[in-house]
Amino acid sequence: MKNDVKNISGDVISQIELDALLFDVEMNQPLVHQALVRQRANSRTGTHSTKTRAEVRGGGRKPWKQKGTGRARAGSIRSPIWRSGGVAFGPKPRSYRQDLPVRMRRQALRCVLSDKLREGSFLIVDELEIETPKSKELQQIIDSLGVTGSALLVGNPFSEGVILSARNLEGVKTLTASYLNIGDLLKYKNVIMTVDAVKRAEELWAKDGKKDGR
Repeated sequence: MKNDVKNISGDVISQIELDALLFDVEMNQPLVHQALVRQRANSRTGTHSTKTRAEVRGGGRKPWKQKGTGRARAGSIRSPIWRSGGVAFGPKPRSYRQDLPVRMRRQALRCVLSDKLREGSFLIVDELEIETPKSKELQQIIDSLGVTGSALLVGNPFSEGVILSARNLEGVKTLTASYLNIGDLLKYKNVIMTVDAVKRAEELWAKDGKKDGR
């Protein structure tokens, strides 16, 4: 399958042959959702913590004698039912990490890339270079390509000028082709890839498409 290649002025200058194993895959929403949940879960640090009654300072002395006071029995003022006491069954540091087979992760990536291409929110440019970091210049390039809304710029890799120029633009992010992921592809409406980035992506995720059987 072929797709147009544009320059930074928005003119079609050539065509590129895209690998159908990466860019012509049927959408599988349950798989994409599972891959997204996995990525977001693995990004959680899980450092939230509460103190149990054994960890709260104080409470070592029995507040009053066991019998004869007319009050309920109490062994510590740090009981969970007391004010300033410990927390019963509170959160502790833990790992939220989820596992997903490599083939399923790659297939989910193929599904999203193919869907972006089908809906017309996937553009390929011959190159994207900015010598001096300037956000205004990068915004003009994006506008010339006819892109409206958020955009994910994918290179292999980008120069420092492009990376620094994108930092001040709302809804624009630069990414190296090797680090393509479900989260960024779904977060940004448009994907703009250089020719080199497309070739790199095909090397990484299109080579074993036939083995997956999905």
